[in-house]
Amino acid sequence: MNDQVEQQDVTIYRAKKILTMNRSQPEATHVAVRSGRILAVGTEEQAAAWQGARHDERYADKVLMPGLVEGHCHLHEGVVWLYVYVGFYDRRGPDGKIWRGLKTIDEVVARLREAQGALKGGKHLIGWGFDPIYFGSRRMSVQDLDKVSEDRAVVVMHASMHLMNVNGKALEMAGIDRDTDIEGISRFANGEPTGELCEFAAMFPVTRLIGNPFRVLGQSPECLAMFGQVAQVAGVTTATDLVNELHDEGIVSMAATTRRDDYPVRIVPAASGMFFGRDTEACMNKLALLKQNNHDKMRLGIVKLVVDGSIQGFTARLLWPGYFNGAPNGIWVTAPDDLNYIVEQYHRAGIQLHIHTNGDEATEVALVALERALTLHPRFDHRHTLQHCQMASPAQFRRIAKLGLCVNLFANHIFYWGDAHMEMTMGPDRANRMNSCATAERLGVPFAIHSDAPITPIGPLFTAWCAVNRRTASGRILGESERISVASALRAITLGAAYTLHMDGLIGSIEIGKFADFCVLGSDPSRTEPEALKEVAIEGTMVAGHAFEAPGKH
Repeated sequence: MNDQVEQQDVTIYRAKKILTMNRSQPEATHVAVRSGRILAVGTEEQAAAWQGARHDERYADKVLMPGLVEGHCHLHEGVVWLYVYVGFYDRRGPDGKIWRGLKTIDEVVARLREAQGALKGGKHLIGWGFDPIYFGSRRMSVQDLDKVSEDRAVVVMHASMHLMNVNGKALEMAGIDRDTDIEGISRFANGEPTGELCEFAAMFPVTRLIGNPFRVLGQSPECLAMFGQVAQVAGVTTATDLVNELHDEGIVSMAATTRRDDYPVRIVPAASGMFFGRDTEACMNKLALLKQNNHDKMRLGIVKLVVDGSIQGFTARLLWPGYFNGAPNGIWVTAPDDLNYIVEQYHRAGIQLHIHTNGDEATEVALVALERALTLHPRFDHRHTLQHCQMASPAQFRRIAKLGLCVNLFANHIFYWGDAHMEMTMGPDRANRMNSCATAERLGVPFAIHSDAPITPIGPLFTAWCAVNRRTASGRILGESERISVASALRAITLGAAYTLHMDGLIGSIEIGKFADFCVLGSDPSRTEPEALKEVAIEGTMVAGHAFEAPGKH
């Protein structure tokens, strides 16, 4: 029995129900917290053993579950709101404002023109969230964006962040013309650039021009605060920044901001292997140096690689028979030979890799590289994770299981792009197997599900709804046999995601010794109808024993 002084530092929270995600003790009603960690979990009678503890009834009529874990998102979810939203679907900003989705390219142009009217002279105009796949054969071009302005650079990031559209002034300032020899520059029949730039090499001259704000500003206190707001509202207590270029000042700033008790999220940045390319030693040296800034709420250590692009942007790499509508195959962001070398170097050094593979050909080359590295340098419990992994076949999932890999599947794609995948990119058969959570579960592959925010809004309960129901925006069911249970989906957004981050010993379930990170709910998601899962109200969060109320709650 601890002495009375120590017990006075204990707070016992009572809830209507606690979903622990601990299979040996799945439910409880009381949880004791000391020094930001979980001291005890159980019944009222068990809690009474901690004599002298403070009792807190604030959650007495609420349901607690582990703080939700977003295993694939980006800090520039907090940056994008500095710019103009031009997406197809309605979207809520950090301040609660609903931005109406735009249904035509003319509406996109109109919103940009309105925004540029209020912009100071000399500043670039940046929009985000655009996706031409919703507009059929109509593609936005320089002629459209020149209507916004001919005097300033106008840059519109696609929702996938793998493509952009720019106006003539931006092309001129970036030095892109008919003679520029970079893969991914779309062209008119006469050879002139259309203003659509596909993948990072083609976009680089423009991102350099505008200062690459989506990568750099995400670590500023202002944007970290906005990201924290968005995550908190979604019940998220741990989130990734799954592409981080390891800028010294940015990491120091992030470490200082996240360390504060009033910052509501733990951040897990992934070093961008794409930024360092084949110079893996430089990346690992930088990572080792900057890991000195790590603390309980910021954890550097993983590396992110990108193999291909976006399915809806037609830059993902597909195996035969390719794109359903006959579009040419996509673009290698990392060439297969380079990937073999890069994967081996990081794996041999003991680094955990998170590898972006959208198309099944990209998944294939990633599996070849990982199998080679594991053969040359056997390693237990590496937990290398294929991110998105949207088109993996059952045969590929069997290899994933054999190699001890994890997957983090992009379940939100089913809702946002499922209809387009059925009709344009994949066709009926392959679209039905996209983001195969049930196959992963059946074959014993550890899996998580994610939003890839800001690609889609951060909201793990919505992501869980997508994996459970597999309903597209038009209401069709895409791959009924790949649906998973509510219980499996809730595990995927808590302990499943924590496992892929090698953090399941610290977060993801309500167990003794773990961080006191909770999501506070108005009702029990494990008992709700599958169709209603996304409607479960999030009332607040707790991070390391510090409570955060949802906006508007007092």
